[in-house]
Amino acid sequence: MAGTKYNRVLLKLSGEGLCQPGGSGIDGKALRKLAEEIKLVVNAGVQVSVVVGGGNLVRGSAIAKDSPIEETTGHYMGMLATVINALAVQDTLESLGVPTRVQSAIPIASVCEPVIRRKAIRHLEKGRVVIFAAGTGNPFVTTDTGAALRASEIRADVLLKATKVDGVYTADPVKDPTAQRIDNLTYNDVIDKRLGVIDVSAVDLCQRSGIPIIVLDLTQPGHMRDVACGAKIGTLIHAG
Repeated sequence: MAGTKYNRVLLKLSGEGLCQPGGSGIDGKALRKLAEEIKLVVNAGVQVSVVVGGGNLVRGSAIAKDSPIEETTGHYMGMLATVINALAVQDTLESLGVPTRVQSAIPIASVCEPVIRRKAIRHLEKGRVVIFAAGTGNPFVTTDTGAALRASEIRADVLLKATKVDGVYTADPVKDPTAQRIDNLTYNDVIDKRLGVIDVSAVDLCQRSGIPIIVLDLTQPGHMRDVACGAKIGTLIHAG
């Protein structure tokens, strides 16, 4: 697209992006702010797909601790939480005039489509935002890896990993004020050093698919759009 660097992006959001800092559940103001940021990217002429986590509602690995719930069941509960979040994002985007479709890896025919790769691509070509829910449909697989899988399937030009910080740092910037942001990393840097900013399996899959990853700050207005237009923001993870 003219004026943009990337034609098709996959945006990976954490569930925490749908609530206030330190909170849980779904907050209407935070949700609308997020949707407005996505709309900016759409208005720039970029095809947008989204994978949203479910940590604001349920963390599968955590819910099974000190309870009779099996961890596998906890992971399925977490996947269903991402469906709830996807529906919330869908309605908010459509209230702003952005057409959307939700596709779920766990079939829930009453509220969304199943994941169908060719159909998802067709939605994107028609200017609809496609929100992928329920991860890969398998327990013990992170939504980061689900995002990398969907990005590979739809042939996304880049995976945008939106977080609470503006990139990858040499240490936790919250705990270490001397931590410095790293502008560029190779896939192998992230895998070998276990930097933790994104799941290693997701990085490996993006490496095999040749999809760069950009880690950026979700809270900064316009950053997602600016990155899609080619601005050097955040940390770029690529082949080197």
